[in-house]
Amino acid sequence: MTTEKVFSRSWRLRKAYGTAAVVILSYTRLWLGKKILGKAWYERRMADLHLRNAERVKTAILQLKGLFIKLGQLLSVLGNFLPVAFQKPLEALQDQIPSRPYSEVCDRIFRELGRPPDEIFIRFDEEPLAAASIGQAHRAQLPDGTEVVVKVQHLNIERIAAVDLEIIRRLTAIFSWFYQIKGMDYLYSQIKKMIEEELDFTREAVSMQKIAQNLEGEPFFAIPQIHPGYSTARVMTTTWYDGVKISNLAQLDAWGINRRDLAVRILQVYCRMVFKDGFYHADPHPGNLLVQPDGTLVLLDFGAVAEISPALREGIPQLIEAAVKNDTPAMIQACRSMGFLAEGREAEKMAATMIAAFRNFLQYEVQFEGLNLTEIKVNPLNNSLTNLINDIGLQGISGVVQVPKDYVLFNRTATLLLGLCAALDASLNPLDVIRPYAKAFVMGEKGQTISFVKKLLQRSASTIMGLPDEISRVLQQVQKGEFEFQSSDIRSAAKLLYSAFHQLAFMLLGLSAGGLGWLLHSAGDTSLSRVAFGFAGFFLLLMFRAMRWGKRVLKGMS
Repeated sequence: MTTEKVFSRSWRLRKAYGTAAVVILSYTRLWLGKKILGKAWYERRMADLHLRNAERVKTAILQLKGLFIKLGQLLSVLGNFLPVAFQKPLEALQDQIPSRPYSEVCDRIFRELGRPPDEIFIRFDEEPLAAASIGQAHRAQLPDGTEVVVKVQHLNIERIAAVDLEIIRRLTAIFSWFYQIKGMDYLYSQIKKMIEEELDFTREAVSMQKIAQNLEGEPFFAIPQIHPGYSTARVMTTTWYDGVKISNLAQLDAWGINRRDLAVRILQVYCRMVFKDGFYHADPHPGNLLVQPDGTLVLLDFGAVAEISPALREGIPQLIEAAVKNDTPAMIQACRSMGFLAEGREAEKMAATMIAAFRNFLQYEVQFEGLNLTEIKVNPLNNSLTNLINDIGLQGISGVVQVPKDYVLFNRTATLLLGLCAALDASLNPLDVIRPYAKAFVMGEKGQTISFVKKLLQRSASTIMGLPDEISRVLQQVQKGEFEFQSSDIRSAAKLLYSAFHQLAFMLLGLSAGGLGWLLHSAGDTSLSRVAFGFAGFFLLLMFRAMRWGKRVLKGMS
């Protein structure tokens, strides 16, 4: 295929739309056959059709190159939504990407740095070290003898990207209409934002330096240095590091490197980036992780980075608090504040179903040991919450859940890390390494944990202070005949309801004060802990008093 054809807008449009049409029509024919020949006939042929269509899509992507390779890579890690038969062929796009001609590389370097490679570098290898969707890397040597890697964006990638993004936008609209999937426009906006960020090498250089500063002092870990005089927004030059891909298990064994220890160190570095720094390298593909003979880990390619936003940091504790308090509206609001929930009543109805599953997940499948959550145990790959998401599928969940690009990158990061650890040491349970970092992220250090419980106590108190107004509204509804209550004695029923509110309020205050007292005692502050325990006893006494009053009301109604 000629380079001119790849750059041709009309050819790219025909190829992309033609492939999409073939895929859609093939599923339509099978669906029509199901109406005539039955469900069993349909199910026997569906897996084969998934496989054939995945191969069609992969072939088209490799011919189109450009952003479609990046799109195929993203699709290959969406294991919760894509059929396995469709997903597997696309996984080849992670490392089977063809390189571009050396003449295009020279043209790009000349445009960016003002001179051809042979006038800038003492040596510039024509054969690339690796190729990716938007660029490729070549080894070279600076005039001072420093060995470097020159990452060069593909020629005319900006023009191709503009065309590809428009094609992807139209295709998402077509698939959204044909399969009745909502929220595809939001998904497209996140993909567009992700691509635009990766096209800016200046941004990548800043991200690399920021992560290198965050991880400074990490033992047996290295990030290449930037050479600003040989870097632009389209060309980036970094120091060369010897080593082998982390997937080269034979060489790791020959060097005597403990693979389990290496996997643990990778997880620890990523946990530090994700949970502590909130800014992390989001593409731990084996080609981006080098290992040196002494076990030093070298992290490459910072085109894909992501952060844990302040909204997410604040929203996760709020979501857990709302779940503990059985407050569905607050859980919905927490999800919305984190950017995961779409607007509209239909979204809230579906969210309520998912939140019920989340509550069941917290109650029965997350194991808490100790009031200060010293141990949190959960299986993230097999639980009722993920099973519900899988059952609902993309069509059901897309109109409810918005997936920010940072979560897409996080999902990709987690998927690649789990696969990497399984390859290094299948017996390693990644949760054993991740759990302490996740616990600290959710609850904070000891002082932050106390602050969390204080906020829980404060919010509970403010909620309870508002209960009389809520009860007043209920009583007004009773007086107006707008409130349905199955009882022969409306006034007694209202008193019973009032008693129930008091019991719940004092129970929450008592438990919160007791938890705060225990945490203060653990922190060594015995004086304040005694005060907190005193309040806990007082609130529990009021709760039992409300219970006795409620029993008297109930006895009078019988």
